[in-house]
Amino acid sequence: MMRAGLLLALFLAACSGGTKQTDKAQPPQDLERAAIERGLVRNPADTDIAGLYARDTDRICIVPDEQLGYRIGAFVDYGDRITCSGSGRASRVGEALHIELGEDGSCSFDARYDGDKITFPGALPDGCNRYCAKRASYAGLEVTRLSESAAEAAAMRDTNGKRLCGNG
Repeated sequence: MMRAGLLLALFLAACSGGTKQTDKAQPPQDLERAAIERGLVRNPADTDIAGLYARDTDRICIVPDEQLGYRIGAFVDYGDRITCSGSGRASRVGEALHIELGEDGSCSFDARYDGDKITFPGALPDGCNRYCAKRASYAGLEVTRLSESAAEAAAMRDTNGKRLCGNG
C-alpha cells in the first residue's frame, strides 16, 4: 500500500510539471551591455575613433578629415626592416571600421572597433602586401587607444620619418 501511494505521488508530480513559473524565468542579460550601463566598459557608439592606438611597436593613427571622413595610418615594425607602413581613409559603422589603404582600393577591409581597441582581420586582401616589407603583415594587428588627441595622432611617423596621418 505504501508503495502504491509513493507511485501515485510520483505520477502526480510528473503530471504537474506542465506549468511554467514565469516569475523566476528571465532572459539572460548581455554582459557587455550590462558593463556599458554600469560604466565599466566604454560604449563604442558614444566614442569618436580619432586618436593614437598602439601595442608594442605597432601603431595606428586616425584623424578627422573634412573631405575623407577620417585619415588613417598604420605602422608595424618587427625589427630588421620587417615593417608595414601605409595610410588611407577610414569610416565607421557601429563596431565596424572600414579601412582603405592607398588610392586604388586594393587594400580595403573591415576591422573591429570596440571603443578602445582596433583589431584587423586575420586574412587581408593581397593588395595590402605592397605596404609591407619582407615577411611583415597587417593581418591580425590589434592595438589599444593611447590618446584621443588628433594632434598626437597627426604627429605619428614611421621609421622613415613619414607622417602617416599628418600633412607632410
